[in-house]
Amino acid sequence: MGEKRADDTTFLPGCDTPQRRPVVHEQEKRLRLRPIDRNQMILHPMDIDRLIPDDHEARAIWELVGSVDLAPYYDDVDSREGDAGAPAFDPRLLVSLWIYAYSKGVSSAREITRLSEYDPAYQWLTAMRPINYHTLADFRSTHGESLRKLFIEVLALLSKEGLITMERLMHDGTRIKACAGRDTFRKEETIRDHLKKAEAQVKAMEKASEEETTPRIRKARERAARERKERLVRALDELKTMKSTEPKASVTDPESRIMGQSDGGYAPAYNVQISTDAKEKAIVAVSISQSPADQTLLPSAIEEIKKTTGTHPAQLIVDAGFTTREAMVTADEKGIDLIGSFTDKGGREALLRNRGIAEAFWPGRFHFDHEKNCFICPEGKALTYISKRMGKGKTELSYRGKHCKECPSKPFCCPQAPKGRMVTRRENDPRVDAFLAKMETTSAKAIYKQRSEVAEFPNAWIKEKFGLRQFRLRGLVKAGIEALWACLTYNIKLWIRLCWKPRLSAEG
Repeated sequence: MGEKRADDTTFLPGCDTPQRRPVVHEQEKRLRLRPIDRNQMILHPMDIDRLIPDDHEARAIWELVGSVDLAPYYDDVDSREGDAGAPAFDPRLLVSLWIYAYSKGVSSAREITRLSEYDPAYQWLTAMRPINYHTLADFRSTHGESLRKLFIEVLALLSKEGLITMERLMHDGTRIKACAGRDTFRKEETIRDHLKKAEAQVKAMEKASEEETTPRIRKARERAARERKERLVRALDELKTMKSTEPKASVTDPESRIMGQSDGGYAPAYNVQISTDAKEKAIVAVSISQSPADQTLLPSAIEEIKKTTGTHPAQLIVDAGFTTREAMVTADEKGIDLIGSFTDKGGREALLRNRGIAEAFWPGRFHFDHEKNCFICPEGKALTYISKRMGKGKTELSYRGKHCKECPSKPFCCPQAPKGRMVTRRENDPRVDAFLAKMETTSAKAIYKQRSEVAEFPNAWIKEKFGLRQFRLRGLVKAGIEALWACLTYNIKLWIRLCWKPRLSAEG
């Protein structure tokens, strides 16, 4: 070999002329990279239990569901050892899947099935075994009584952990949209016309040749036609219960009602009533109603609290929408200290204006003479007693004028009353007067100020965190089941945050 210098030149033997060695640059070399082949199949060992960390809430949900009594669910399982057919899915798994899904804002059975293919938490729960969305959907919409018992079981657990005291409850309602649109409401004549077409479609499906479609498609179409017919029949039944002069019912969800929404608009919805314990804001009772107004719903809410907890609260705080005389008396009968805002206007001013009554002749301008038991109108005429009507929490006594026809102020006082002006005097039940006096105290007003912080928190959480602004299930019963799923999930999330995670940290 020749002599090599520092400048990369070489003197070959027997040659005085230097020869430069060729330089091979790095970029001219052929690259060697690992190939990416997504068409290949591989076997990959996996520890399913390590898919999620030890403090993952899916583990907490699985632990809690396994610790409560699920006997009502297992009693409904038809699959038995030795019988033909595939084994059933464990109710513990199905309950856990739905609770975890609702906690993440997922309310679709199809979406749970899809997530189970790649999401670690769903894979951990299912042990990486596929689950059909029909199974999930049927499980959620049925077993209503079993779900209710599970809700009570969880309440007992929360009470044992000291998260529920029943000393002070806050009650409120929230409107959740139904699985229907405003344009689905029809009058009776239109519904009957649709029903005839639906019946004809069902008959046509029954006579159709089995060779025209696959068995699966055929069954799906038959089910859709049959369900549409059933909804139309229910819509006609719902029309009979409505008091409107021109009633309309939804052909998609006949049991829903048009209700005002928080954005100022109107939509088909249900009124969900939620009672919350003030200590840690746990939901102790939930019910659902078709009534857009809250005024008549508190007595039934009190009964629902008793059913789920076994007792009445020591104190119940409600807003003005629930604070009626009937509610005051009912609470007193149950030994409940009711706190609420009460207004007795009830839209009377608008009603008086609609009747063409001038402000100078509103009821407040009439003077009541206790000795003579009569009202004296602004014109100095007497309105004498005619009748009495008893109600819960009040007695209404009616008085009518006898000289209204000849009175020059009749067009301003009672233009739509041919028999003369009538004024009603209301006498409160002593329990109502006691409530009104209590609400004038500083302590009662201070307690009432705490209402919104507690009562509105679960409503906001269910809508914002769980995304339950519209039901996926149709009908009063099934929508109630879905509301119960959401409230159960809310309580379990509360248990995870206040009990399970602190205990896990202490053990670690």
